[in-house]
Amino acid sequence: MLSALDISTSALVAQRVRLNAISGNLANMTSLQDENGKPQPYQPRFTIFQTDDEIATQDGAAGVRVASIEVEDKEPAYRYQPEHPLAIKEGKWKGYVAYPNINLNEQFVDALEATRSYEANIGVMEISKNIARQSLSILA
Repeated sequence: MLSALDISTSALVAQRVRLNAISGNLANMTSLQDENGKPQPYQPRFTIFQTDDEIATQDGAAGVRVASIEVEDKEPAYRYQPEHPLAIKEGKWKGYVAYPNINLNEQFVDALEATRSYEANIGVMEISKNIARQSLSILA
């Protein structure tokens, strides 16, 4: 019983981290500078999950954990805006501004998937609680 709750809890934590990365991507879709103020468009982040063998059952079920949060190495999306203060001054992209290459639809689908997974794990926790409650009422 407790292992089901532990596994669901690990999944809830993992999906929360994933949603945080997605929300950061959405919030920084127009960030053209890094944290030091240098012209460097925001690079989107994504999470890598891994099984958590510390939360495992005898029948093979295991928890999940965030192995890492990676930065996507994507070429920026260039927009021609020669009057923009951050426009590239010379070279092939002269007059263009480098924007983060973040696909809004992809981020929304990832957020929806993470939300559905979160909801499914809440459902597992509710069912586990109900089973425990019914077991206690039978014993009492």
